[in-house]
Amino acid sequence: MFINYIKGLSLKKKLNSTLQPVKEAPLVTSIKRVGILLDESYSFKEQELINELINKGFKRDNIKVLVYRDKLEKSLHLTFPTFSFKDINWKGEFSVPFVNEFMYTPFDLLISYYDVEKAPLLLVTHNSKALFKVGFSSVDKRLNHLIINTNAQNFKIFVQELVKYLKILNRI
Repeated sequence: MFINYIKGLSLKKKLNSTLQPVKEAPLVTSIKRVGILLDESYSFKEQELINELINKGFKRDNIKVLVYRDKLEKSLHLTFPTFSFKDINWKGEFSVPFVNEFMYTPFDLLISYYDVEKAPLLLVTHNSKALFKVGFSSVDKRLNHLIINTNAQNFKIFVQELVKYLKILNRI
């Protein structure tokens, strides 16, 4: 436990030293590919968030989800690719290929759906090649292009605000 705490501090220190203000996003005519980075500690199901996005006009085939879980149990049935703190080494590199694949996919939109700063989630958001990143106001402002001020438990309000601002920005 203590070693994981030290590892987390080390990763956050490394991340803070490399973080710079987010660069201006290139103009994307429309958002097609969506990546969702999700902290599993919220009470709603991942599928509810995806269904809400589909109801707002996003296509299911173009949505890719990556889930972070604090402790990963082998006997647990997982519906989406899931990683944990153990999948990161001290240098901040991921040992599971699906996390690296997710980070290097050039999504048109990355939704960083977490409002508590955890080193693995921050690392994936920071290293993501997504063209436009959206997150919560409680997370470091240098990570996202668009910041939405709401609670993570209110996924319907989050999606509603997201769609509203994407329309204003002519992204959808």
